Amino acid sequence: MATDISFFGFVLSLYLSVAIASDHSPLQDFCVADPKSQVVVNGLACKDPKTVEDNDFSFGGLHLEGNTSNPIGSSVTPVTVFQLPGLNTLGISLVRIDYAPSGVNPPHTHPRASEVLTLLEGSLEVGFVTSSPENRHITKVLQKGDVFVFPIGLVHYQRNVGSGNAVAIAALSSQNPGVVIIASSVFGSRPSIVNDILVKAFHVDKGIVNYLHSIF
Repeated sequence: MATDISFFGFVLSLYLSVAIASDHSPLQDFCVADPKSQVVVNGLACKDPKTVEDNDFSFGGLHLEGNTSNPIGSSVTPVTVFQLPGLNTLGISLVRIDYAPSGVNPPHTHPRASEVLTLLEGSLEVGFVTSSPENRHITKVLQKGDVFVFPIGLVHYQRNVGSGNAVAIAALSSQNPGVVIIASSVFGSRPSIVNDILVKAFHVDKGIVNYLHSIF
């Protein structure tokens, strides 16, 4: 009997630890972010509800084309809690992504969000890679109106395979999804990752690693 009680207690404590680790549901109508607050919390502190205005729940300009005149040929316009304070605690955000012909949104991850991408114009090759050891590459070519989901934390990308520009809107399941661009993070970190680690990880010589460090 004592063993059963101990086991039940263990299972209960495990369940509670998982439950506590997840995001809590909002306890009020809204919690508009206050960027001036000095309070340190997991997220952003709330403004006084009495000072909240309509502009706290609005963002303008998502109809404007992003500047794709860059080496990767794409531009991301984010609408996260930092651009739209009313998103605070709501667990959602979105981005507009513009792609020049042959432009790419390079391999990256969102550590805090899944992503649902809707293609508004053009043709996009999209894909993600499952976790190790399978490392399965799941890819598809999207046409206007198609929707594709990228699971949280997995490396994914998009590439414009059409003859003209492409535009997509993506919704993310976090007010602050974060982004880790693989190449920039690995070869552009400050301070740099030791060359020997990267030489062994990528099976290339030191000269290539030094070159990649120089361009990120």
